[in-house]
Amino acid sequence: MSLTDRCNLRCSYCMPPEGLDWLPGADQLTDDELIRLLTIAVQQLGITEVRFTGGEPILRRGLAGIIARTAALAPRPEISMTTNGIGLARLAGPLHEAGLDRVNVSLDTLDPQTFVRLARRDRLPDVLAGLAAAAATGLAPVKVNAVLMRGFNDHEVVDLLQFCLDHGYQMRFIEQMPLDAQHGWRRENMVTADEILEALSAKFWLAPDEPEARGSAPAETFLIDGGPARVGVIGSVTRPFCGSCDRVRLTADGQVRNCLFARQESDLRTPLRAGAGDDELADRWRLAVAGKLPGHGINDPGFLQPARPMSAIGG
Repeated sequence: MSLTDRCNLRCSYCMPPEGLDWLPGADQLTDDELIRLLTIAVQQLGITEVRFTGGEPILRRGLAGIIARTAALAPRPEISMTTNGIGLARLAGPLHEAGLDRVNVSLDTLDPQTFVRLARRDRLPDVLAGLAAAAATGLAPVKVNAVLMRGFNDHEVVDLLQFCLDHGYQMRFIEQMPLDAQHGWRRENMVTADEILEALSAKFWLAPDEPEARGSAPAETFLIDGGPARVGVIGSVTRPFCGSCDRVRLTADGQVRNCLFARQESDLRTPLRAGAGDDELADRWRLAVAGKLPGHGINDPGFLQPARPMSAIGG
């Protein structure tokens, strides 16, 4: 569930330096509207985990209240959040008390200058403080997401994993995906899953985790030096996991996306505001998911990026 398309960073793999045209406020789901849709998802569609994303979800006003209302649903879903960590130092406690179970924090570099170069903002200390606060508060496990880009931060792969091991975080490396607003993604600039594992293997002994440990999760996990610590690699491009994917996305303006790379969306906001009942909205949602393609098609010659960038999709 994307809570907003706004973000306080301008990461080069996501949006241009000047930012984007944000969704008008009237187009975004209200708190009551998104809770109603989440209620339908949990009670009629079998959703067991709700992940709040953005843009940057911490920028959504009333975030703690939204989490508390989600935690009050029956059956209670697991509640997680993907964030850039800015503001998390202040909010980790209140969000955990409201019902947030765990967080994924984006951290692409440990070098302050590289951070500014990638995110176009000097906020690395805030991200590190947010990570520490999340761990201290009990939002466990704290997962760290890093996108590696050739010539920018790919030399930090070992340092990032060692940092997470030292602090008790779980590291997730993610292949750069064609979801930037500028449509500037190039395959040759992407650091592949194989390259990531090769670089890590220069220092760590990695053993594939048990297959059942992955389930439908996007990350392929590996035991580090015999375990119990693990590292995950999300190879969306070179190691697609479409066959086991059980995720569906709802944008901040109430559009269902049955795949991160879908080029079509299914509108729930319009019928919701026109007075549609819960059963009708549930049927529309089921129909949207039924149209899910067998694969994302990134490796097909005719692949086209979705019109919306990652910040507006809520990936």
